[in-house]
Amino acid sequence: MSADELRAALPSAERVARPQRLAGGLLGSWHGTPQALAGLMFEPTFFFADAQLRRVEYAASAQGLPDGGGAAFAELLQWGRGAFGAELAANDPGSAYAAWSSGEMDVYVQRVGDPRRASVRLVYKQRQLRDGSEL
Repeated sequence: MSADELRAALPSAERVARPQRLAGGLLGSWHGTPQALAGLMFEPTFFFADAQLRRVEYAASAQGLPDGGGAAFAELLQWGRGAFGAELAANDPGSAYAAWSSGEMDVYVQRVGDPRRASVRLVYKQRQLRDGSEL
């Protein structure tokens, strides 16, 4: 999907004044209208590389919530299990992460529990397979 196709599909999408840059040439150059999901307001950011949509990231602040976004993370985790099956998970005292792969797409949900920057993210991204010789 190109940026023009994104604008046609989501007329409310707006160009970001200061795009976020990620590895692999990804540029978070568009964002959408915040959406309620799992009890939080998530703002979508659309990342492009080589003029094609490669990643969509929904981010929500959980600052000030007693559980630091734990309930939203748990709800998204259950959704992911229902949609994609068992997850690959990692947990430590300050964060939790669960990931799934489906076809040409990777999906993950992440929670950061630090009270100063508590947040929950849901990310869809194009799967990038690598040859073992590239490592």
